[in-house]
Amino acid sequence: MTAQPGDPDPIRVLLADDQTLVRSAFAMLVESAPDMAVVGQAGTGDEAVALAHSARADVVVMDLRMPGTDGIGATRRIAAAEDLAGVRVLVLTTYDTDENVLEALRAGASGFLVKDTRPAELLDAIRTVAAGDALLSPGPTAGLIARVLRAPRPVAGGGPATLSALSDREREVLTLVARGLNNTEIADALALSPLTAKTHVSRIMGKCGVRDRAQLVILAYESGLVVPGA
Repeated sequence: MTAQPGDPDPIRVLLADDQTLVRSAFAMLVESAPDMAVVGQAGTGDEAVALAHSARADVVVMDLRMPGTDGIGATRRIAAAEDLAGVRVLVLTTYDTDENVLEALRAGASGFLVKDTRPAELLDAIRTVAAGDALLSPGPTAGLIARVLRAPRPVAGGGPATLSALSDREREVLTLVARGLNNTEIADALALSPLTAKTHVSRIMGKCGVRDRAQLVILAYESGLVVPGA
């Protein structure tokens, strides 16, 4: 589909996967959406990082398993680059039980999908992370985190000392973020306006020094604020 005059700028998508056929299939799917455009394709993690800088992508759809620098390493480099602060990474994995997914979230990814997801779900996921939200549902992601975080370890820039800076209300909000609730659901649960809930989330991210909601979820579990399996 072709964008029409007056339409907002399309979401700029970079595809990173070492399988050419997979990249081509994803490229055709993304280009079929009127609000998206493919701005680059990478076959390695190093290429993905370089193209993230040169192509000015909004979202990088990143395969975890690539030769050389893998998807986790590439995600970490993108998240650490000051000039790529607005770039979001959506990681792809073959299995939703892959513990590497958690490492990708720790590295700075905004969410994950399994490769056999339905086409419409992939497009919706790209829109979600492009809007600055994390692709975190109470189902697969929370289940994965709960399984892997049986033995918590500190995260860079976060931990109990960081949480001590939060107010009681902010701790409540963070707990609900970790449970997979969006801003509207948090507002309903705490009798707030959606704007107030969004403001709380933004302040928590600032106090905790994290870039998005995915990092908040990891922090909440690893600090012990939310207990796996509870």
